[in-house]
Amino acid sequence: MPLTLPELPYPHAALEPVIDARTMEIHHGKHHQAYVTKANAALAESPFADESSVEAIIRRLPSVPDAVREAVRQNAGGHANHSLFWSIMAPPGSGGGGEPSGPLAAAIDEAFESFDEFKSAFATAATGRFGSGWAWL
Repeated sequence: MPLTLPELPYPHAALEPVIDARTMEIHHGKHHQAYVTKANAALAESPFADESSVEAIIRRLPSVPDAVREAVRQNAGGHANHSLFWSIMAPPGSGGGGEPSGPLAAAIDEAFESFDEFKSAFATAATGRFGSGWAWL
């Protein structure tokens, strides 16, 4: 079974006023769907054409045929990133977001001296990546 667009774990309007419903509809239903469609097209002539796990495809990326590996990397990667993105966003007032605490905060302070310095370094790293802003800690 090819890759599929996951359902959002909340209604399109759930992130308002931070992200409006129409933006969510476009970003999820068109932008994310485009990653899924393009990944499936790139995989169509490969041994992974019926693989439904984007994680399995990414783990086995070196085995993807050279002719489509970059398209698979970018589009399956975009699909994986967006799938994670939707799952970690939280509606306003739900207790999500904010500065980290505990061991993560200590590790960030040790590596970057402060959370503000981390945010600056992270933004610089993110804007230099394919996908216009995706970076992982």
